[in-house]
Amino acid sequence: MLEQSAFARLDALRREHFPPERNVLPAHLTLFHALPGDHQATIQGHLRLLCAATPVLSLHFPTLRLLGRGVAIAVEAPELMLLRTQLATTWSTWLSAQDQQGYRPHITIQNKVTTEQARRLYAALASSWEPFRAVGQGLRLWRYLGGPWALVDEYRL
Repeated sequence: MLEQSAFARLDALRREHFPPERNVLPAHLTLFHALPGDHQATIQGHLRLLCAATPVLSLHFPTLRLLGRGVAIAVEAPELMLLRTQLATTWSTWLSAQDQQGYRPHITIQNKVTTEQARRLYAALASSWEPFRAVGQGLRLWRYLGGPWALVDEYRL
């Protein structure tokens, strides 16, 4: 969970540039793409314990990132990287191939458009991009429901 002012700024960009029919979640920073539902209680226990022992996270949004068919805002956050590494180590036997790959944190503001559309947005935003800092205040666990998503729980730092 991002502090409110940063969330409002990033979510506004996402609502403006993400294809509306695909924009089923607000702006977010994904730690894992697919955790097994049959381990939900264990996952929730791990998140409760880790978040209770973790201070708020300092996040830096230094630049934009061209994703090929979309645009994202890069996130630099050493403490976030450590937290994610701890969870990935704990959950290593459950992680999908995608979640076992290297982690490059970002917030996607456009996706699943043509490469030309992505390049145009990237160029337009990059010309006036101002790096900024924010605070990460917690984590959310979501469940995919075959189209929409449902919030399972929130874990404050």
